Amino acid sequence: MDLIRIIIAIFIPPLGVFLQVGIGKHFWINILLTLLGYIPGIVHAVWIIAKK
Repeated sequence: MDLIRIIIAIFIPPLGVFLQVGIGKHFWINILLTLLGYIPGIVHAVWIIAKK
């Protein structure tokens, strides 16, 4: 299941974080990072998915 979340996180980083942790601190951080730059959003999303 983590592989599917990582694939989703590559295309839509906030969705990957949402599927892992729900709406919370990490979700909003990821939205901010994705808006500031797509790559930081992807890195953060993959890190959150791999950490849990």
